[in-house]
Amino acid sequence: MDIKRSGSQPSTQGSIDYFTGTVRIEPLHQATAPARVTAASVTFEPGARTAWHTHPLGQTIIITAGHGRAQREGGPVEEIQTGDVVWFPPGEKHWHGAAPATAMTHIAISEMLEGRNVDWLEHVTDEQYQAEVL
Repeated sequence: MDIKRSGSQPSTQGSIDYFTGTVRIEPLHQATAPARVTAASVTFEPGARTAWHTHPLGQTIIITAGHGRAQREGGPVEEIQTGDVVWFPPGEKHWHGAAPATAMTHIAISEMLEGRNVDWLEHVTDEQYQAEVL
């Protein structure tokens, strides 16, 4: 058994290479082989968001606070809120983040494959982010 005590793992600022706006990442779990699951709590300040990205084995996000937005390539921008659970299948190009005027926190769960759990792509443009929301 391994207990990670609250506050024992330092949070980090989301890299400008992969995020737009202010994003704080709090590690929750990093798998030790043969396990592959990783988890983090990610807080997006209003207007903040990820770049487009994919996950080799998919990703689940559980919205724990606030309101946000998510979009898969070719689909509409959709509102997400506290209590929603979103699954992005393996290889699906997508982004997610806070709403323009409201912060959003989610727990991100994904699996490592050959040492990686995400492939980062280009930044989401302001025009893409501000598209009509469903």
